This record gives sequence, C-alpha cells and structure tokens, in this order.
Amino acid sequence: MPTSVWGEEREHLPASPSSSDSSFDEDEVNRRIAPHWASYKHTLGIRGFRLETVRDVKEFYANFLQHQGTDLVTSHSGYLRVCQSRDDDAICPDVGLRDNLFRGLRVSDGTRVMIKAVHLRSREYEVIRLLSMPPHRHDPMNHTIPVLDFVEVIEDDLVFIVMEEWSSQLITDTPCCMRLFLSALRQCIEHAVFMHKHHIAHLDISLRNLLTDYQGHYAYIDFELSRRYTRMSKAVICGYRGTEVPPECERDEFVDPYKIDVWALAVLILRACKLTGYHIPELMQLIKPMLHEDPDHRPAIRHVLHAFDIMLSMIGEHRLRSTCPH
Repeated sequence: MPTSVWGEEREHLPASPSSSDSSFDEDEVNRRIAPHWASYKHTLGIRGFRLETVRDVKEFYANFLQHQGTDLVTSHSGYLRVCQSRDDDAICPDVGLRDNLFRGLRVSDGTRVMIKAVHLRSREYEVIRLLSMPPHRHDPMNHTIPVLDFVEVIEDDLVFIVMEEWSSQLITDTPCCMRLFLSALRQCIEHAVFMHKHHIAHLDISLRNLLTDYQGHYAYIDFELSRRYTRMSKAVICGYRGTEVPPECERDEFVDPYKIDVWALAVLILRACKLTGYHIPELMQLIKPMLHEDPDHRPAIRHVLHAFDIMLSMIGEHRLRSTCPH
C-alpha cells in the first residue's frame, strides 16, 4: 500500500473560496454564435490574420499526405472535398469544427492560428481576456492557450479570439515517459489552482479541452461554461452541463462549481492513465478523495497540487524514467 500523500487532515481542509455569480448571465450573450466568416476577412486582415483558404488546405494535404506516402486522390475525403472548389482564394471552413471556429494564419510569419467567435459580453470573453492579459498572462501557473489577439467588432457585439493552434493529440505522441506524463498532469492541476485562486471555475475540464505544443507545454481551452465569481457570496451553480458530470449535479440543485472541477480533473487523470497504459498506485490514491460522492469531502484544488508534489517526491528516479506502455 503506497504511503498516503494526504495525511490525517484531509477531511478538515478549508472549503473553496466564497463568491457570487457573474453579472453577465443571459443566455443570449453566452450561446454559441455562427458568424458569416467571409464578412470579417477584411477586419481580421487589418489585424494581421487571414482565414484559411482552399489553396491553404490543398497545400496542407499535399505536403502532409504525400509525406506519409498516401495516395491523395483515392484515400482522403477531405482532399477530394476541397478539390471541388474552383476558387483557390475562397475561405475554406473545416467541416470538423463548430461554426464558431475557423482555422487561419498570421500573415507576418505563417503561424497557424485558431480563431473563435464569441459574444462581446459573454462569460467566455470575460474569463479568457482576464487570463490572457497582464499580470495573469505571465504567471507561470497560468496554462491558458496563448492568445495572440482579441479582434472586437463593436457594432456586431462580436469578438474574435485569435489563439495559437496547438495539438489535441495529447496522449498518442506525448508524453513518452512517466516523468513527462506526470509533468503534463501537474500542469493540468496547477492551472486549475491558478483559476480557482482568481475565483474562476472552468466547469468543463476534460481531455478534449487540453492541448499541447509538443514541447512539454500543455494548455486549457474552451471557457464557454466557465464562471468568474466575486467575494460577495458563496459560489454556486445549478444545471451543470459539462463533459464530466459529478453525482451532485444529477440532483438539479445548487452546487459548488470548484468541486465540479476537482471531480472532472480526477476523471481526466483516470482517462489519461487508461489511454497511456500507466498504472501508478500513488496516483490512484491521490485521486480517490477527489471522486468522493459528497463534494464537501473533496479536497480543494490547491491541496490536490500539494499532495501531487508529495506523491512525486516518493516516486523513484528509475520509475520516472520508465517509458510509456502504449
């Protein structure tokens, strides 16, 4: 049995910060929007970005698939679809993305970007703007996807969030050893600590909302459900609809949003272990209280990080260097 990283005081850990709900809570400003992307080509161009075109997509498939030794004409439906367009300069939406997302490039250096359209007064914009501006932007605990620009269109109550395009293939290619795997998980936990410290609940922590740049950095995305609270009253939420749903949310009552994040983070860790094939007994012990059915008995996220660091110090160097089973 692994030595406990929680000690004897876990049941007496302080509750999550108390606060009140966001002032912008209207369904209208927080729903997903589907802009007419072609109408905003010029606006984005002025700020140094362009939407992906048919020519860009053709070049991507030609370079990538030929490098893989794949026959473009017979094996890839995406390439066949773009070839049907006769206008290489026409913008080319990715059918695999939601209507509020569009791939693009930074004109100055060809950096690939992901552009997301949200309402100017949405909770998502409030949260990601706060996380992406000084002083929070430079905090080493902040693992928000790097944002290159916010392009506001005031007359349309619209803002385009221009982000670096990182990979969602979090587990298949990296990490390659237990040390890197645990480093990735630590960044996930650390960012949740950072958000909660600033009275923000992510409310959709999951593998699909975690990206990597393949250089050892991991980042959170998708703040559509996120809430920022103040210190005025206790933080609560009702009608939660995220990816990972803890048991208290099935009872249609007001619950602690921070403890939802704790539950979801534990599920993320379980899914990451399953995908990689890692079985780390110390890690299973760490997440057990995070999955407690009673949210009042789940640890605050800052205590999860503290326990994780204790756990890490107990794992020998030989195990940390072991390679990924998958």
